[in-house]
Amino acid sequence: MRMGNRWTKRAIALGACLGAATLWAEEPRSVIQSLNDAFPGIQIDPDANHAVTPEEAANAPGPLQPGVVNCAILTYGNGKTSRCFSSEFLAQASRETNIRTNPRFVSTALESSDLFKCPFAILTGEGKFALTEAQRLNLRNYLENGGFIIASAGCSNEDWHNSFRAEIEKTFADAPLKTLDPSHAVFHTVYDIHELRLKGSRRAHLEGLEIDGRIALIFSPDGLNDTGKAGPKCCCCGGNEVQNARQVNVNLLAYTLTH
Repeated sequence: MRMGNRWTKRAIALGACLGAATLWAEEPRSVIQSLNDAFPGIQIDPDANHAVTPEEAANAPGPLQPGVVNCAILTYGNGKTSRCFSSEFLAQASRETNIRTNPRFVSTALESSDLFKCPFAILTGEGKFALTEAQRLNLRNYLENGGFIIASAGCSNEDWHNSFRAEIEKTFADAPLKTLDPSHAVFHTVYDIHELRLKGSRRAHLEGLEIDGRIALIFSPDGLNDTGKAGPKCCCCGGNEVQNARQVNVNLLAYTLTH
C-alpha cells in the first residue's frame, strides 16, 4: 500500500464545492471480469415479468445529491445517451479513497445548465451522432470552466469514434487530442496502471484534450464501460473494450479532483 498525494482544492466553477481529503492508493488487487456490451440498467427488458437485477438497479440514474461528488451521464445529439456504462467505479472510489461520491449517475442533457452542477461527466454510446450548436457551446463552456469528461466509444464502436472526433475538431479546433504517455498522472492517481488490457493483441491508449494546461477531457477509442457490472443482458459480442476499465475510471475521477 502506498499513500497518494493529499487532496487539494480546485476551483470548479460548476456549483459544486469540494474539500480536501487524503487519498490512500492501493495496487490493483484483481483482474476485472470479462466485459460485455448492452444497454445500462435503465434499458431493461420490456417484458413486465422481467426481474430487475442488483446491477440494473445500481446503474439506473438517480437524483443529484448534495455534499458529494456527482457524475453526469450525458444525453446528446438527437436524444442519444449512454450504452452500457457501469457506475460501479463511483462506489469503488468511495470504498478505496476518501472521495465521497453519489453512487448513481445523474442523467443530464449536454446543453443543460444542470451540467455545471457535476464536476465530472460521461459521454459514451454507439453509432453515428452530431451535436447541436447549443450542445457544442455548452460542452466548450463546461470544459473551459473546470469540468471534466470521459468520452468512450462503447464497445469500441467505430461510427461513434469517428463522430466524436469530428465533433471535437469542430468544437476545439485550437486544442487537438493528444495521446497520453503511460507515465502521465492519470495512470497513477489511485492505481498504478501499466497497460490498458483488451481482448487480443491490439494495444489500447487514452487521448487527452488540454485546456489552459489542464487535461479537461479523456477520450478512449476503446470502451471504458466495465459492462460486466452494467447488467446481465450486456454483450459486447462483436467488439472490444478495456478490461481494467473500472480502475482506469477511478483514476480519472481522482485526477479530476486533484488537478
